[in-house]
Amino acid sequence: MKNSLIILGFFALGLILGLTRFLPEVIMESDFSLYALYLLMFLVGIGIGADRSSWRVIKETNIKIILVPLCVIIGSLVGVGVISIFTPEIQLKEALAVGAGFGYYSLSSIFITQISGETLGVIALLSNILREIITLLAVPIFVKYFGKLAGIASGGATAMDTTLPIISKYTGKEWAIIAIFSGIVLTILVPFLVPFILEVL
Repeated sequence: MKNSLIILGFFALGLILGLTRFLPEVIMESDFSLYALYLLMFLVGIGIGADRSSWRVIKETNIKIILVPLCVIIGSLVGVGVISIFTPEIQLKEALAVGAGFGYYSLSSIFITQISGETLGVIALLSNILREIITLLAVPIFVKYFGKLAGIASGGATAMDTTLPIISKYTGKEWAIIAIFSGIVLTILVPFLVPFILEVL
């Protein structure tokens, strides 16, 4: 939860500096988020490519394990689709793009900002951070009432890193490998699925 609060803190600081026009004009007028996106994509690629244990998990696990991230994808998109009915100011494809972040707030929010503007980018950032925070706080409840896969599903892409300790604690270490696999798959899909939804659908 500490990481999420730090991210929110930096977001709030940026918001305040932007509103007060405290920063130099060159920073205010330049689109540095695009360069941040390039750098982030590069670092994500390095992280996934260098993590040999992650690739070994994919190779060694039963093919049925693919149903876990598949169900997370379907559940997330159906959920935001239903919510979009009650938020007419947000189009269905915009809601689907936000949901397709799967908790990966840093990458998905930058993509969405670049394609659809700052307003939807902020919505994506806050909703995906909220998904992580809810997972960190509510995994014990989810596991108790909905089963051990519920915590993994709630974590989405973060099930491979930030929410993995809490998931592992309340589901058992034997479920950690499923959480890691699901998180890896969702993390890989985010940079493809979000732009596809916004630009193709």
